[in-house]
Amino acid sequence: MAETRIAQEPFGPGPQQDAVFGPEHEPETEWMELNMGPQHPSTHGVLRVRLKLDGERVRDADPDVGYLHTGFEKSFEDKTYTQGITFSDRMDYLAPPINNVGFVSAVEKLMEIDVPLRAQAIRVMMMELARIASHELWLGTAGLDLGVYSGFFYAWRDRELVLDMNEAYSGVRMMTSFTRVGGVAWDLPDGWTDQLQKFIDVMPGRIDDFESMLTANPIWKQRLSGVGVLSSRDAIEAGVTGPMLRASGVDYDVRKAFPYSGYEDYDFEVPLGNAGDCYDRYVVRVAEMRQSLRILQQALDNLPGGPWLTSNRKVALPPRSELSKSMEAVIHQFRLVSEGFKGPVGDVYAFVESPRGELGFYLVSDGANKPYRMKVRPPSFCNLQPLKRLVQGVLVADVIAIMGSMDFILGDVDR
Repeated sequence: MAETRIAQEPFGPGPQQDAVFGPEHEPETEWMELNMGPQHPSTHGVLRVRLKLDGERVRDADPDVGYLHTGFEKSFEDKTYTQGITFSDRMDYLAPPINNVGFVSAVEKLMEIDVPLRAQAIRVMMMELARIASHELWLGTAGLDLGVYSGFFYAWRDRELVLDMNEAYSGVRMMTSFTRVGGVAWDLPDGWTDQLQKFIDVMPGRIDDFESMLTANPIWKQRLSGVGVLSSRDAIEAGVTGPMLRASGVDYDVRKAFPYSGYEDYDFEVPLGNAGDCYDRYVVRVAEMRQSLRILQQALDNLPGGPWLTSNRKVALPPRSELSKSMEAVIHQFRLVSEGFKGPVGDVYAFVESPRGELGFYLVSDGANKPYRMKVRPPSFCNLQPLKRLVQGVLVADVIAIMGSMDFILGDVDR
């Protein structure tokens, strides 16, 4: 509901407001408080934003999170390290494979376990597929907010190809839980690499279709260019990462700065923007999809053979062939499944590049079979910080474009 109140104090001008509210403007006037969300379709999740309006202009905004709080961090502390993988899926539910790798990377760092090269390559392929699927969904829904209905159907069509590959590999379409400490749960099934090659071949043309429809479209550019400008300095101060940071011209990508899973062996570029506006965020994400295809082709061409899970028996289940021959193997499997494994006392931080930015896991171990403390550094929560600044002085219609361009996930915020 919307209600009208009399402002007790004038709201300070925002960075995009100066041209509209000059000294001649009388600040002590009637303003309207409008609740956008927590069920508004354009909030991309269960988010409430209290807008203070002067006509169609936004004077101030207060984001209100917590409506989707799930307690993932405390849940991690109540389950074994292997059981925690399923929780990681559901934080950023648009890129579960990347969450899986981020979580097990922290455990592997704690346990000082090396991951086989084949498992690293499989992880890279699953992560880059997830990045493309996430950017596709963002492109479809952000376009839908601004009236690009056909783009929504195109994006959904392309994303289905990724979900089909998820299902062929892990048995499920979204919550893959495909990692294990020291590798991955399964090797690639027969025909999966052919399916991936077909995807790599068809997607450049699909991205071209999007660009021909939007990139030079005068209406699309008018709605996004110069709107929601975030300077590089403000982005860094707010802790913003991912495409939103790179659209402001800051060259920071975890895959390049702190390589993991063998990313140092892949040749790819980090797309950057100049203006830091909504349009640049669109351009950067489209360019990132092309770079993900480039990484996927390299991973497929250089796919190593060998094991896909560590041979370290402290964390890995014994081969199935041993179970019928060795009672010790049966006992070892029973204890690993029922009790899990214990980690050394210590604390570690591991982080990956999610479609929204730096996703980090800070793990504290007291020597038990589950984390003593788990703290997640979620990109979406940090990327929400400049929202108040970005919407000051813009039209209400531009708030929709700005929030859509930020691509936050509330499961990632309310963890």
